Amino acid sequence: MEPISGICSGTVRPAAAGSIKEADRVQPPREGSCPAKPVMDEYAPEEKREPSGLYWPGKDEDGSPKIFFDRPEQRDPPEEPAAPEASGELREKTPVKKTESCTGSTDQVDREIERLKRKRDELKEQISRETDPSKAERLEKMLAQVERELRQKDNDTYRRQHSVFS
Repeated sequence: MEPISGICSGTVRPAAAGSIKEADRVQPPREGSCPAKPVMDEYAPEEKREPSGLYWPGKDEDGSPKIFFDRPEQRDPPEEPAAPEASGELREKTPVKKTESCTGSTDQVDREIERLKRKRDELKEQISRETDPSKAERLEKMLAQVERELRQKDNDTYRRQHSVFS
């Protein structure tokens, strides 16, 4: 094992008071010399860089911060290889994507609305023919309920929500 005192051989040792020379001492500042200016940071504007990725921060027309997106069709497309006839190479055919189409149908909703309209018309006829006031009142309540249901269902929002897609 090595002793600890041998590890740090370059330690600073105090010098004797008589060995310090006069030139090594700190001298007072001379008259007429200007004091050193404080060191300050300086602003150096950079040139705008080309975005390196698909997204980059920026500002919109109003100056609000916004994230911009570099769409693939906006970027430079890679060079296409020469046609197989020109190069003499056989290329594999790329699979063709099949497109799906959906058809929305509101036939069921339309039939339901037509049924409610027929029922409303029948109730109006029955009310006009009814002679008993208690039965007429009951028919009017049924008519009011059918009209509320019609108001709820006979609009575009209800049709969209209850359409059938195939």
